[in-house]
Amino acid sequence: MRQQPTQNKPTPPKKLEPSLKWKNLNLTSSQEEKNENFTIIKTGKPDKETAAKGRIPPRSPEFKNKAHFSSAHLPRRPSARKTKTPGARDEDFSESSSESEEDEDQPDRRQESNTDLPSEYWQIQKLVKYLKGGNQTATVIALCSMRDFNLAQETCQLAIRNVGGLDVLINLLDTDEIKCKIGSLKILKEISRNSQIRRAIADLGGLQTMVKILDSPDKDLKFLAAETIANVAKFRRARRTVRQHGGIKRLVGLLDCVPDNSANLTSEQEKDIEVARCGALALWSCSKSTRNKEAIRKAGGIPLLAQLLKSPHENMLIPVVGTLQECASEQSYRIAIQTEEMIKDLVKNLSRENPELQMHCASAIFKCAEDIVTRDLVRQYDGLKPLATLLSMSENKQLLAATTGAIWKCSISIENVAKFQEYKALETLVGLLTDQPEEVLVNVVGALGECAQERSNRAVIRRCGGIQPLVNLLTGTNQALLVNVTKAVGACATEPDNMAIIDRLDGVRLLWSLLKNQNPDVQASAAWAICPCIENAKDAGEMVRSFVGGLELIVNLLKSDNKEVLAGVCAAIAKIAKDEENLAVITDHGVVPMLAKLASTTDDKLRRHLAEAIARCCMWGSNRVSFGEAGAVAPLVQYLNSQDTSVHRATAQALFQLSRDPNNCITMHENAVVKLLLDMVGSTDEVLQEAAAGCVANIRRLALANEKARYG
Repeated sequence: MRQQPTQNKPTPPKKLEPSLKWKNLNLTSSQEEKNENFTIIKTGKPDKETAAKGRIPPRSPEFKNKAHFSSAHLPRRPSARKTKTPGARDEDFSESSSESEEDEDQPDRRQESNTDLPSEYWQIQKLVKYLKGGNQTATVIALCSMRDFNLAQETCQLAIRNVGGLDVLINLLDTDEIKCKIGSLKILKEISRNSQIRRAIADLGGLQTMVKILDSPDKDLKFLAAETIANVAKFRRARRTVRQHGGIKRLVGLLDCVPDNSANLTSEQEKDIEVARCGALALWSCSKSTRNKEAIRKAGGIPLLAQLLKSPHENMLIPVVGTLQECASEQSYRIAIQTEEMIKDLVKNLSRENPELQMHCASAIFKCAEDIVTRDLVRQYDGLKPLATLLSMSENKQLLAATTGAIWKCSISIENVAKFQEYKALETLVGLLTDQPEEVLVNVVGALGECAQERSNRAVIRRCGGIQPLVNLLTGTNQALLVNVTKAVGACATEPDNMAIIDRLDGVRLLWSLLKNQNPDVQASAAWAICPCIENAKDAGEMVRSFVGGLELIVNLLKSDNKEVLAGVCAAIAKIAKDEENLAVITDHGVVPMLAKLASTTDDKLRRHLAEAIARCCMWGSNRVSFGEAGAVAPLVQYLNSQDTSVHRATAQALFQLSRDPNNCITMHENAVVKLLLDMVGSTDEVLQEAAAGCVANIRRLALANEKARYG
């Protein structure tokens, strides 16, 4: 680095003095004698073998087992960005697409001018010179002095990097002197919170050295290395490096610490806890990679995390639960969280007074409660009440998002909805429909949509003034929010009183406009929501006709490749076709050949609603004949082989309508429909029974007519 001009160099506010922290390092007189022979190398280049290890060779064999420190000519480590591990497969370099590249491509902001540099910058520069050229004692004192600076300040962090301090600190990790390693790691741990420093450490190969340190018998070294890895592994390349150099297995090994509930811990027990805590911190950072999640599982991390989840120490619980909630996105972890009985501990920790811990526990439940077993376990362990209580923490948006997410998923089970009613959670959720971040709104509306499946809850939403804010959210752009809000509005629309409010607020038109959304999930959800709106509107036919181009739009959606969209649109068409005038319009738009084209589907949900739509569309003009000519009859007969009774009912109704055309009766008879229908004539479902009997009767009448015509 070039010399600072005299006139621009600021005067230090005080004289730089060595830190007194070195006194605590127990440098005895014998140690000082040892330091007299401590190697200082000021010239010369390292041989290739030593340079590859990042060390400088001693001047004579007598120093073979001593620690060695470099001069300004320390070899620079090869960039981890450009180095590929020998034998590593190409696919090892592809991580989860869901990962965030937190700081991978951040610009390198170096100081452009020396005129505005603070005095700390020059003091750190002097200390780095001592690190490069001093003996062991001087190095330890320089490390301690460097820690006296506020290393949380970006100025100090970048000063260390800009004057070559990072190279020295990382090379010190390769020495044999534990005190120097500890001092270096303490500094690296602090400054690695800076995104640029993290990238620089990875570029210099520091992660590989830290991973090796995890095998050290010294516990201080292990937990410092693990915590530094936790800071550095905030971006994809660093997480990959840790995995490829065996870091995941070593970090999992640090978790092997039995939780101690006693109040008085020995210093060794405290160190064991700190080692496990820092190991969990590092795994938490690494677990943002899908490959690393699998590596943690294969290394036996799940039972060890379950063991640590019983710890009484909150600072231990936060990284443990953080790792679990990160990994809970994988099905294998969700199953393991059940089988290892971790739900009980997650619920227990919801009642602690630590908001961060509560947030991670709620987030873990949010991800795991997709499964009905987990939802039941949360209820059995009395986890629903603390979740409802946490809704009052509305100022903490991260906690609120996790809590509402957990409530949403738990509400999928009707038994849990009853509990939330008891805890008055529904009223609180309605109050959260305004002035909240979208992340919270998605979960709140999702929970209301599940709760609104119960009739009494639909009335509660209306009484609390929830209909209008729900309709207002239909104008948003967040895709996940639109999916949830359409479901909630559709559920509320099954109540005539609610439907009147939705209609007055122009909610049905807003739902219809969402059919034009490019997201298939939004299209499907909107189509399903339109169904109860049409069914419960006072003048549904006129309302639908009032939407210019609406009927053509919904018919054209039958060209979709998404089965959920097709099922929802077929269900909506079945409702629309109840109005004769609207049925005539959609017939003109070509609904018959489009429905017939879908008849070969094997999806039972689509089969059911397609059959209902066909049954309704048969009521107009020559549509029955057109369905037969389009080849829809024979595939419909096969629907009767389904295991779903709702498919049987809808299919029997469609076949009954189609059987009023003689040619369709012939096609049905050729496809052996009579035997299948006769079995269903004895059904306890009256609608199915009547439709099956009517279809058989039509086929029988045609057969008798043909027989009579043949024999006169």
